[in-house]
Amino acid sequence: MIRVNLLPQTTVRRTAPEGGSNWLLAVMGVVVLEIVALFFFHQTKQDELEEAQREASELTGQIAVIREKIKDHPEIKTRNAQLRAREDAIAKLEGGRTGPTSVLIELSRILTRGKGPTTNVKEMERLRDENPLAVYSPSWDSRRVWLTLYDENERSVRLEGLARDASDVSELAQRLKLSVYFDDVQVLPGQQDTKKEGGLDMVKFALQVKVKY
Repeated sequence: MIRVNLLPQTTVRRTAPEGGSNWLLAVMGVVVLEIVALFFFHQTKQDELEEAQREASELTGQIAVIREKIKDHPEIKTRNAQLRAREDAIAKLEGGRTGPTSVLIELSRILTRGKGPTTNVKEMERLRDENPLAVYSPSWDSRRVWLTLYDENERSVRLEGLARDASDVSELAQRLKLSVYFDDVQVLPGQQDTKKEGGLDMVKFALQVKVKY
């Protein structure tokens, strides 16, 4: 036998727990915050990229300007080299024009009584302290020497003359060595000679020196 229950049934509704709804809202909030954060991060990087591109563009423009300015650099270097060579040539010509005059004036000072060579003061002080005999004698009578030849060729000078004795030749050579205008002073072999006027015995000498100007 089949029984049918015709009485009305009461339906029980189940409501979702309140805590589950809050959890869902929290997750959605975190997602939204992440989206906002990613948006700002992307925007920041985009701004940095645009700034870098702008700076790169400015640098490219500056490089182009610099290249335009220095495109004739090799030609400028060549011109400068030519100018320097011309200045050196002029300086040599000027030195050749005034140098011999200065040397002759210096030689005149060396052979003038009471005067002496133009020297390096510090070097003279050093020599005087180490060996007083290495400096020139201020009391030397330069009239004991006569020059008979001054021959210059390529700044090499040959001096010939007569002196009363060998000590006068040594004094002259020493003065030339100490002078800032002369260098590489060499005393060449000499010989005894007799000067006719007065019948005095004289020493004939020759010196080889380099001039500096």
